[in-house]
Amino acid sequence: MLISNLPSAGRSHQGSVRGSNGDQFVVADLNRVITIHGSSLPVEDETRLFSGVAGQLLVVADGISGQPGSTIASQIGVGTVARYVLNAMPWFLSLNHDHDNHQQEHLLAAVSEVQSAIVDEAGRSPEFNGMGTTLTMAYIMWPRLFVVNVGDSRCYLLRSGELQQLTRDQTVAQEMVDLGELSQARSELSPLRKVLVSSAGQDPAFLHPEVSKTELKAGDRILVCTNGLTSQVSDSKIAAILGEAATPDAACSSLIASANEAGGADNVTVTVAFGLPPVERPTKPRSSVGQTV
Repeated sequence: MLISNLPSAGRSHQGSVRGSNGDQFVVADLNRVITIHGSSLPVEDETRLFSGVAGQLLVVADGISGQPGSTIASQIGVGTVARYVLNAMPWFLSLNHDHDNHQQEHLLAAVSEVQSAIVDEAGRSPEFNGMGTTLTMAYIMWPRLFVVNVGDSRCYLLRSGELQQLTRDQTVAQEMVDLGELSQARSELSPLRKVLVSSAGQDPAFLHPEVSKTELKAGDRILVCTNGLTSQVSDSKIAAILGEAATPDAACSSLIASANEAGGADNVTVTVAFGLPPVERPTKPRSSVGQTV
């Protein structure tokens, strides 16, 4: 069983205050594809065979402001994840629940690749020493949603009008909340909510990725966003916008507009996918003629 194409979209904006945008994102469908260069079968050379959409990836990264190379760090983060998932596709395309642990291990390995790639770039360009980024990614393999988070970008799930935050902010403020030293309400006003306790690309001891798995249901809506949205727009308003939007692109536009109307104090990036139930696909792959990608 394969999933139908999940409607999805992503947008990024520098906001109303910042002069540049250090956020990055990617929204991608994952497919099995083979290119036939020669065969005794009645097919033309360079025919490509597609199995259909087998998964989807949503990734956002927010370069740590105040550090040189913050935009480069977020670019490396998103690009490295996309390349890693492409190269690890045989694992990710498995629909066997017994392989879930392997998939989570591969997602964590993708974060390790990001860490190494940023450190290597900083080694080549000393002026970027200390650069880092948040990184939040959602991998959808119906009916499972795997989420990996580093930093304070977030992944939300909207189900039946109720918004659930699937990630935990890796900040000093949230750690104080977890320890009972600060209320959730006060943490939202504390400057410590901007102080990260985990990021990718800086000291390896400062990297603490968290991974989770959620079972999706028909009609679920998924949002992955940077804190440029969540610092400006309340969860209740996010839920309303996400629930009322007719399309993922409309949801992205409205969410970014709301962040900017509230002050737009930071870059804001959002990616949205509307969940649909799986549909049966014919086992015979479709074909098209084209060049190898």
